[in-house]
Amino acid sequence: MRPALIGAVLALVPTPLLACRLALLLALDASASVDQREYMAQRNGLAAALIAPEVQAAFLSAPQHVALAAFEWSGQWNQRMMLDWRMIRSSEDLLAAAEALSTAQRGSTGFPTAIGAALGYAAGVLGDAPACERQTIDVSGDGENNHGFPPKLAYKHFPLDAVTVNALTIGGATDLRGLTEYYRDEVIKGPNAFVQQARDYDDFERAMRRKLEREVGRSMVRLGE
Repeated sequence: MRPALIGAVLALVPTPLLACRLALLLALDASASVDQREYMAQRNGLAAALIAPEVQAAFLSAPQHVALAAFEWSGQWNQRMMLDWRMIRSSEDLLAAAEALSTAQRGSTGFPTAIGAALGYAAGVLGDAPACERQTIDVSGDGENNHGFPPKLAYKHFPLDAVTVNALTIGGATDLRGLTEYYRDEVIKGPNAFVQQARDYDDFERAMRRKLEREVGRSMVRLGE
């Protein structure tokens, strides 16, 4: 059979879907602007959001699974894993992830806000992720980049071309509208990327629930559909 004909035949064969539909990497702000109470609100808010009924439904309502990991970030050289990659196949898996996050200890305090470096670190973590159809990074933060290289340079120099980046902006200490505009202009990327807003740290759990439900639910749609 001629090579051209072989290629045409292979093109008609459906590509099998991977068992994992989404590798989701969560990045929580641990910079100097985040005091210990606010850090705990993020950590515990994320844990509570993962076991909320609507979020569990979003994770588990499709045959393909979601791989989940989380890290904290602050200065250019200050990132720390909070949850290593694990496949979410059941409500028990979500509960175990939530329990691991709820006991994670803060790795650093007093460092500035290095969003570009956080994205670079995330690229490395995604390199170790399970094989999934899509990859998404979530960046939660209450301030703009003020240390190291900016997000645009991270996108230029790290392998993030096929990665979607969403954000969760946290108000209270700064103007939420301006912060959201900054994240929308400088941080998020990819088709349908979005910024979810939390009014303050007390509103973090609600905002995280809404964000997870939105992005994990979207990942149920097959690529190309």
